[in-house]
Amino acid sequence: MKYVSAQTVLPQSLLDEVQQYVQGELVYIPKRPANHKKWGANTDTKAVIATRNKRMREAHTHPMFNHKLSHRFGVWEENGDICGIACYEWDLGETMFGVQSGYESLLPDILSWSERELAVVNDGKHSLAVWVGDKETEKRDLLAHNGYARVYTEPVMRLPLHKPIPDAVLPEGFSLITLADENDPRKINACLWKGFDHGDEPDDDVDGRLQMQTGTHFNPALTLVVKAPDGEYACYLCTWYDERNRFSYLEPLATIPKYRHMGLATLLLIESAKRTKALGGEYVLAMTSAQPLYDAVGYEVACHREKWEKAW
Repeated sequence: MKYVSAQTVLPQSLLDEVQQYVQGELVYIPKRPANHKKWGANTDTKAVIATRNKRMREAHTHPMFNHKLSHRFGVWEENGDICGIACYEWDLGETMFGVQSGYESLLPDILSWSERELAVVNDGKHSLAVWVGDKETEKRDLLAHNGYARVYTEPVMRLPLHKPIPDAVLPEGFSLITLADENDPRKINACLWKGFDHGDEPDDDVDGRLQMQTGTHFNPALTLVVKAPDGEYACYLCTWYDERNRFSYLEPLATIPKYRHMGLATLLLIESAKRTKALGGEYVLAMTSAQPLYDAVGYEVACHREKWEKAW
């Protein structure tokens, strides 16, 4: 969707007619129904939608999520069916939003609503960050038209499972387990705390780690751990399998610093792919800044996730 002046595309007689109804406003002209593509017909677009929807579903299970203000989420309905939604991922100051195919005309209204309800105010100045995919041209054009600027981008990696999956070998003394075998939230917390470089002394948010296991697609048998010889959880990977759409989404993946460069993360990526394929999955998705790690396993860049910001 591009924003163009009606004067450049409409004959004067038709423009005069339109101006009897609206002037000086943005008007969305939808495609004819026959021109709409089926959801997922474009595999890159499918990757964008899949990652966005997963984060919308599971964000509320994350310890950083602000439950107190989730009443500010916006839902647009028609005849009882949801056709649009806007929400934050962790807290106010950011938003993700989407619409069902055929309801793209709602996007300007959803953005305006997000600026009213989901922005933050500091020293009298509003700001809002919007997460979109680089294939979502309607949203990107809308954001650019409304004064937003892209400030960050990260790849969304996809591993097609019709390709051969490589093998990997555990270092001597280490073992591979799942949370169905052993689920120690303190060891999980320590691995994620250290693995994301927060320091050597983990906090005590064990309940937060248990809360993350309440997500819609959480499966302890798909949550993988490499256990060190002394019993410490050296590397951790959570695989969220969407049976309906036949794909897995990876988050989080972390390795304690002293166990890095041993191939542990690579081994878990490979094992996750094999288990997803065994369930009938067609591909695996992951958002990451560590692209070379995923490249080595056979992942491809499906699209990019972008952060656009505006202050006013």
